[in-house]
Amino acid sequence: MEISSKENTQFFSNNTILPVDRSSFKSESSASKEKQSCCGGIKIFLGALSFVYFAKALSGSYLKSTITQIERRFDIPSSLVGVIDGSFEIGNLLIIILVSYFGAKLHRPRIIGAGCLIMSAGTFLIAMPQFFMGRYRYERFPSTINSTVSISPCLQDKSQTPLSALEKSQAKINAGCEKEAGSSMWIYVLLGNLLRGIGETPIQPLGITYIDDYAIEENAALYIGCVQTVAIIGPIFGFLLGSLCAKLYVDIGFVDLDSVTITHKDVQWVGAWWLGYLIAGVISVLAGIPFWFLPKHLPKPESRKDSSTSSEHSKFITEDNKDQHKSYQQQVKIAEMAKFLPSLKNLFGNPVYILYLCASIIQFNSLIGMVTYKPKYIEQQYGQTSSKTNFVIGLINIPAVAFGIFSGGLIMKKFRISVLGAAKLSLGSSFFGYLLLLSLFAMGCENSDVAGLTVSYHGTKQMTDYEQALFSECNSGCACSKNDWDPICGENGITYISACLAGCQASNGSGKNTVFFNCSCVGTLQSPSRSSSAVVGPCQKGNECPKMFLYFLVISVITSYTLSVGGTPGYILLLRCIKPHLKSFALGIYTLAIRVLAGIPAPVYFGVAIDTTCLKWGSKRCGGRGACRLYDSSALRYVYLGLTLVLGTVSIFFSVAVLWVLRKRSSPQDETLSANGERGTCGTKSRKDNFVNSDRLIQTTYWPEKETRL
Repeated sequence: MEISSKENTQFFSNNTILPVDRSSFKSESSASKEKQSCCGGIKIFLGALSFVYFAKALSGSYLKSTITQIERRFDIPSSLVGVIDGSFEIGNLLIIILVSYFGAKLHRPRIIGAGCLIMSAGTFLIAMPQFFMGRYRYERFPSTINSTVSISPCLQDKSQTPLSALEKSQAKINAGCEKEAGSSMWIYVLLGNLLRGIGETPIQPLGITYIDDYAIEENAALYIGCVQTVAIIGPIFGFLLGSLCAKLYVDIGFVDLDSVTITHKDVQWVGAWWLGYLIAGVISVLAGIPFWFLPKHLPKPESRKDSSTSSEHSKFITEDNKDQHKSYQQQVKIAEMAKFLPSLKNLFGNPVYILYLCASIIQFNSLIGMVTYKPKYIEQQYGQTSSKTNFVIGLINIPAVAFGIFSGGLIMKKFRISVLGAAKLSLGSSFFGYLLLLSLFAMGCENSDVAGLTVSYHGTKQMTDYEQALFSECNSGCACSKNDWDPICGENGITYISACLAGCQASNGSGKNTVFFNCSCVGTLQSPSRSSSAVVGPCQKGNECPKMFLYFLVISVITSYTLSVGGTPGYILLLRCIKPHLKSFALGIYTLAIRVLAGIPAPVYFGVAIDTTCLKWGSKRCGGRGACRLYDSSALRYVYLGLTLVLGTVSIFFSVAVLWVLRKRSSPQDETLSANGERGTCGTKSRKDNFVNSDRLIQTTYWPEKETRL
C-alpha cells in the first residue's frame, strides 16, 4: 500500500508538473522569437544607418575634392569658396536643437529618411548650375583654336586680323557678358550645401539614440562602432570619385572633346565636378528608402524591459492617475528648465572642461583649414593635377587618419590608461604631430619661372611691380592685354603669360599641337637676340619638385596618423571630467562651439590668407577679378603651413594647461586607476560633487538616450 500510494503520489505530481513545463516552454519560445525579431529589426536599421553614414561622408568629402574646380568654374576667389564650404555647418546649426528635442518624440526612422531626401536635394542643387550657365570658356588665343584662319599672336596692326573673326569674337564676348551679368550661379552651390547641412542633421542624434534604445546593452557599443567605421570609408570613396571626375572635361557630353585645346594639367582645366554630385545625390536617395519602411518602435530586449523608460511602464498607469502623471511630468520639465542656468554655470566653472574646449576649438580651426585647402596646396605647390591630388588624399591620407583613431582607442584599452594618461597621450600626439608639420616648410618647390611675374624677361629674379613688369622691350610693338592668361612654354624653359606677351609673330598647327614661331621674347641667355619658338601650356616645375612631393606625402601621412592618435583619448578626457548628469549638455555645448567657432570661420579666413599670395588674377568677361591663375609658391607655403602651425601651437599651450590642472587636482593613487573604471583623475572634490550634489529629480527622470542625444 505504501508503495502504491507513493506511486500514485509520484503519478499525480508528474501530472501537475507537465503543464508547467509546457507553459514555460511556450514562454521561452515566445521570448526567443521576440529576441530574434528584435535583433533582426535592429540589424536592418544598423545596415541602413551605416549606408546613410557612408553616403553623407562621401558627399562631404567629394565637396572638399572639388574646391579648386568650383573656384575655376565660377571664377571666384578662395575666400568665397570658404564661405560655400562653411554653409554646411550653418545649415546643420539651424535645426540641430529642434531635431534633437522633437525628433525623439516623432517617428525617428522616417525623419532620418526625410533628412536623406533633403540631403540629396541639396546635392542635386549643387550640380544644377552646370546645366544653366552655358559651356565653360577658357582663355585661348584664336590661333590655338581649330580654325582655317592663321592669326598672328602679336597684333601690331588690327588689320592683320580678319574683320569677320574680330566681330565674331566680340559678339561672343558680349553675349557671354550679358548672360553672366544677370546671374551669380555660385549661390546655388552655397544653397545646395546649406540644404545638405539641414538634411544631415537628424542622422547622427536620432540614429545613434535609436540603436541605443533597442539594441541589447552589451551590443550597443559594437553597433555604434560599426557605424563609425563605415563612416570612415566614405571619404576614401569621395576623394577617389573626385579623382575620377577631375580627369573628365567639365562639358563632357555637351561638346566635342577633340576641340578642347587644354589638358587636365593646365591651370585652366575644370573637370566634370557636377557629375560626382549627381552620383552622390542618387546614393543619398537610395540610402533613405529603407527608413520609410522601418517601425517607429522595435521590441525592447528582455534586459531593458524592467527599466523605467519601457513602454510597458505606461500600461500600469491607471486612468485615475494619468492626470497626476502628466502634472508630475510638467513639474519635472519646469524643474529641469530651472536647472539650466546652474548647470551652465557648473559646466563653465569646470577648469578642465573650459581649457579642453578652448584647445579643441583652436585645434579644429587648424585642422579644418588645413584639410579644406590641402588639395589646392598640393596642386599649386607641387604642380600636381586635381585628379592625382584627390587620388593621393583618398588612398593614403584618409586611411592613415582612420588607423590613427583606431590605434588611440586600442592603446587606451590595452594599457588601461588613466584619465591623466589620456591627457598626456592627447598632448603628446598633438605635440609630435605639429613638430612633424614644421618639417614641411623645407619640402616646398620654388616658383615656376614666369616672365614678368617671378622672373624678368632677361631671366633674372623679378623684384619690381608685377603689372608693370609684364611689358618689356621685346613685346613693346605688340597690342597685348595684361589681363589675358593663355600660358605658353618657351624653349628656354620660361613660361610666358600669353603668346602676345612672348612677342610671337607666327604660329603653326591648331589646338593642343599649336607651335609659335619668331617669339622675340623667347631667347636664350647666351643669345637673347635670337628669336625662338614656344608651345601651348605652361612649363613644368623644376626637377627637384617630384622628389619634394614624395617627401611631402610621407611626412603628411605620418603627421595625419600622429594627430589622429590623440582623438580618442581626448574624447575620454572630456567625458570623464564632467558630472554624470551633465554629460549630454557638455557634449552639446562642445559640438556647438566647434561648429560655430571652427567649422564656419576656418575655411573663410584660411581662404582670405591664401588669396594674399596670388600673383596673377584672372579676369571675368564683364570685368572684375576672377579666380587666381598663379600663386607665389613660397608665400603660399608660409601662409598655409604657418597659419596651421600657429593655431596648433596655441592649442598645445591649452592642452598643457589641462594637464597641469589635472595633476594639481589628482592624488597619486588616482593615476593607477583606469579610464574605463568608475573613477577618474579630475580630483577627489569633483568626484564627491558627482555623487553628493547630483539632483535626485534629474536622476529619476534619466533616460537611456540622454547621453547620446547630441
